[in-house]
Amino acid sequence: MAIESDKLRERLDRATAHLDPPYAVVDLTAFDANSAALADRAAGKPVRLASKSVRSRELISRALARPGWHGVMAFTLPEAIWLVRAGVSDDVLVAYPSADRAALAELGADPTLAAAITLMIDGTGQLDFIDAIAAPGQRAELRLCLDLDASWRPLRGRVHVGVRRSPVHSARAAGALAAAVAGRPGFRLVGLMSYEAQIAGLGDAPPGQTLLAGAIRLAQRGSYRELLARRGAAVAAVREHADLEFVNGGGTGSVAATSADPAVTEVTAGSGLYGPTLFDAYRAWRPTPAAFFACAVVRRPTPELATVLGGGWIASGPAADSRLPRPWLPAGLKLVGTEGAGEVQTPLSGAAAADLRVGDRVWFRHAKAGELCERVNELHLIEGDAVVATVPTYRGEGQAFL
Repeated sequence: MAIESDKLRERLDRATAHLDPPYAVVDLTAFDANSAALADRAAGKPVRLASKSVRSRELISRALARPGWHGVMAFTLPEAIWLVRAGVSDDVLVAYPSADRAALAELGADPTLAAAITLMIDGTGQLDFIDAIAAPGQRAELRLCLDLDASWRPLRGRVHVGVRRSPVHSARAAGALAAAVAGRPGFRLVGLMSYEAQIAGLGDAPPGQTLLAGAIRLAQRGSYRELLARRGAAVAAVREHADLEFVNGGGTGSVAATSADPAVTEVTAGSGLYGPTLFDAYRAWRPTPAAFFACAVVRRPTPELATVLGGGWIASGPAADSRLPRPWLPAGLKLVGTEGAGEVQTPLSGAAAADLRVGDRVWFRHAKAGELCERVNELHLIEGDAVVATVPTYRGEGQAFL
């Protein structure tokens, strides 16, 4: 492993010798391998790309061009409109309900956009909001997807396992909402989505935490069994009122398990293309690390410490060590507990720190995927030991959707 790490570091250093840190790179060999592996794990069901995990039009298009991938799951409606107008995809599902008046008005005024974009809903209040912007007879018919809450609520709901998303949890509630949509002019329910975050987004092998790992696996097994039955019942209830085109589920951490659900017609993935550190804690499949960022050593406060400029690229989620970037290359570096990853400087300790000199690069991996692109304007794409292209991120194209 140490030899492989040394080779990777040498290759990254050679490829980017002409660049000054900080910068971010994507190893295309690893990116493409992850893309193929995710499609294989989907077992023939289409993989919809979660754009928030990639945030670069060129890399989204690269993944979509590969076998097994189709469609985008966007995180905001303005982003979805931008992607459709740019020709990235003509099938974009917005993962979250939108209250963007300007974007909703633009969508309703353009039949081409309305045919390509599907809005997410979990209640009739969202329909009322849209109708207040443009009445049904004054806009295009809008495509809708119902968000079924996938959390697990054992012990008669006294325990909540998962994230808090849609209020639609039961098959009965899903059927009632579908019936309400069917009775509203100007809308067409075409999809159902349920994201089992407690399975797809939670690693079942946290390092050094055997008891926690066992508890996570037990909860995930129970949650999967419950969701398998409830999602199937919900789909059946919704189909009584709507001709569903797709049933979407899962994420990178559950592609194989979600694909095995007969009620699901497609799965979502995105983070696995970059392979951030959160997925190091999964047993079923771990993507090959493909995205890295480099910081330069600028000082040596002691013989045992090396300090890089910047480095505080923290991921979203609960404030914990798991959200910190990880110094990856050279191997054997670690953050200093009293400072962590700092806004303007990050001191590093560990066996490798003593050998670093001013100007050396330290390669980090981000804890999550697409948020890396919120820090840089461009990604340098590497094949072998050369940068073969440099492409803009959303930020580099002046697009900050959230």
